[in-house]
This record gives sequence, structure tokens and C-alpha cells, in this order.
Amino acid sequence: MKKQVIAAAVLCTLLSGAAFAQETTQGPWMVRARAVHLNSANGDGTPLGLSLNNKWMPEFDISYFFNKNVAVELVLTVPQKHTLHSSVLGRDIGTLKHLPPTLMAQYHFDLNGFKPYVGAGLNYTRFSGVDVLGGAASIDKNSWGPALQVGVDIPLTGNMYLNFDLKKVYIRTDVYAGGANLGTFKADPLLAGVGVGWRF
Repeated sequence: MKKQVIAAAVLCTLLSGAAFAQETTQGPWMVRARAVHLNSANGDGTPLGLSLNNKWMPEFDISYFFNKNVAVELVLTVPQKHTLHSSVLGRDIGTLKHLPPTLMAQYHFDLNGFKPYVGAGLNYTRFSGVDVLGGAASIDKNSWGPALQVGVDIPLTGNMYLNFDLKKVYIRTDVYAGGANLGTFKADPLLAGVGVGWRF
């Protein structure tokens, strides 16, 4: 009986040590790479009937975990070029680029290894390369707005995860022509992404 108790104690100690070792290999940093589809809401408050084209784009992020549940995530990409279309004029009227870094605060859950999360944060978008109606129209170059997020990290092997992510980002800008404010264009895209992540 005594030998069985000792063996059980040793086994528990070994298992606890293994679990602790496994937990400590999960460092506070995580990076992800995603393919993201941008679907613009195209809410136009101008008389031009403006819309942006939807597109696939690369997305990268880096997260820092303060503990197993709370993290912050910085979402990055490269400047994305879009075509601006006018339904009133019946044609494309120009192009622009946007760069939309986003900072999110997240809460992560642990459901038998699956790690869903929710997030909320702030987006800053910088517009550049604006060429609308041959320069006859312009837009504000800066946009600030909230961002919301849900997603899940699914363990694959080691510290690698499969990631699914959905974000709603509020991006808006005023449109001008001849010095007059024509109204606000609300891109407010929905971003659906899939990718991989590494925890270290």
C-alpha cells in the first residue's frame, strides 16, 4: 500500500512538472500571418454614389499576452490600392491607397485547447495616392475609428496555431470638390481572415 501511495505521488509530481514545463513554453508573444478578404460597407453620404472594390490582402499581427486571458494585438498590412467607383457617373472615377494599422485589446478563452477570443480597439487609417476625377475631388487623408473582433486559435503542432479572425473596422472620410464638402464616405469594412500563428 505504501509503495502504491509513493508511486502515485511520484506520478502526480511528474505530471505536474510536465504540465508546468508545457505551459512555460507558451511565451507571452504571438505572431500571425493571414489572408484577409476586405468587404467594404460602402455607406456613401455624397451625391456621387461612391463605392470601393472588395479585395484579398495580406495581414500580419503581433500580440503580447499579459496572462493566459488578456492580450493586446497590433494588426498591420501594407498600403492597399482601391478603385473608387461612382454609380451616378456610371464609371470608375479614380484610385486611392489606404494603410490601416489597428490596436486591439483582447480576452482569450480556453475551451479544451481551442482558444476563442474577442477584441475591441482603435483603428487609424492613412489615405495616400488619392487620384479622384483627375484631381477635381479630394478626401481627408486621416481616419480614426473603433474596431471590433472575434476569432479563434486552433492548436496544430508545437506552438503553431490555425487562426480564423473576423473584424469590423470603422473607416470614414469626407469628400471634397471645388472646395465644398460633398459628404462622408463610410468604407467601414468587414475583414474575414484565415492564417497561422506562432506562440513564443
